[in-house]
Amino acid sequence: MKPFLRQQLARYTDRLGELEFLLSREDIMKDMKQFLVLSREHTDVSAVASRWARYQQREADLVAGQEMLSGADGDADMLQMAQEEIDNATVEMAQLEGELQRMLLPKDPDDERPAFVEIRAGTGGDESALFAADLLRMYTRYADRCGFKSEIVSESPSELGGYKEVVLRLEGHHGGTGAYGALKFESGGHRVQRVPTTETQGRIHTSACTVAVLAEQDEAEAIKINPSDLRIDTYRASGAGGQHINKTDSAVRITHIPTGIVAECQDGRSQHGNKAQALKVLTARIHEKDRSERAAKDAAERKSLVGSGDRSDRIRTYNFPQGRLSDHRINLTLYKLLYIMEGDMDDVVQALQAYEAAQQLAALEVGAGA
Repeated sequence: MKPFLRQQLARYTDRLGELEFLLSREDIMKDMKQFLVLSREHTDVSAVASRWARYQQREADLVAGQEMLSGADGDADMLQMAQEEIDNATVEMAQLEGELQRMLLPKDPDDERPAFVEIRAGTGGDESALFAADLLRMYTRYADRCGFKSEIVSESPSELGGYKEVVLRLEGHHGGTGAYGALKFESGGHRVQRVPTTETQGRIHTSACTVAVLAEQDEAEAIKINPSDLRIDTYRASGAGGQHINKTDSAVRITHIPTGIVAECQDGRSQHGNKAQALKVLTARIHEKDRSERAAKDAAERKSLVGSGDRSDRIRTYNFPQGRLSDHRINLTLYKLLYIMEGDMDDVVQALQAYEAAQQLAALEVGAGA
């Protein structure tokens, strides 16, 4: 294990002792807010410290096994016992080191949140709108595989069955993260190369869609928005949905006047429900705008991460004739495009998360050496 990791982990052991002392004080229960803060920190710190203690124990076991091996003097039973101890300790230490590295990485507080996935058709006309529908299907199928709850918040269908724009909401947890943490690296430009269904001469066309993944904020964030900054319009919903949805002004569009950000919802049956959902989308978009502006101020850090999330960034190409998906940010190429389009996205998502973790770990090492 690298020295800088050992230094970081030693601090957790020290901090655990401090927290146990603070929580043992008689006056701590008089400040329940502070007690809860310290209790949550104690849970996180103790999880790291206990794994670090186990790592150190297995490290000592490895040294003991090596000493036993060197002193076996040809004793077959002792040699076997020593080698088993060395092998077991080595395997567990590698596993613990990986866990500890992940636990030391900075946590994005939004990773646990539900997500809005916005898909917009770009260049390519009808073919782009059809590709938007394919991306919606891909994300919906992936959500099903992960156990996420999914629902369409708003949609603007195209004439041939695609989407000019569609917003999907995902909620749930999978692989130790929430919907936003799983899909946050999907933001950017998605390019498709294939023969469109409307192409009569079999020529390959290139089209594009943009995807934006936003973290849903809690109601407290929505309350912070000044109501006087909002313009709320109601209108009659379009598209499928039955007699009620098409005959009443239940659809809602909310405009945040200071920023010009707009959100709408027409999927629900009631105006009240659509307004609440549109406000959630609006809050998420405002939060994402603030996040992007803050990140842009630190260009060096931004460049080191997987991507800026800017929709103008071309992050991925879907080449159907070759059955190939290429993620240009991490030079990932997979020849399983049809499976991925059916929601088998684990290889893509995990590769992006692993790359991000490696970049963050490298940044921690640089910071520790500074």
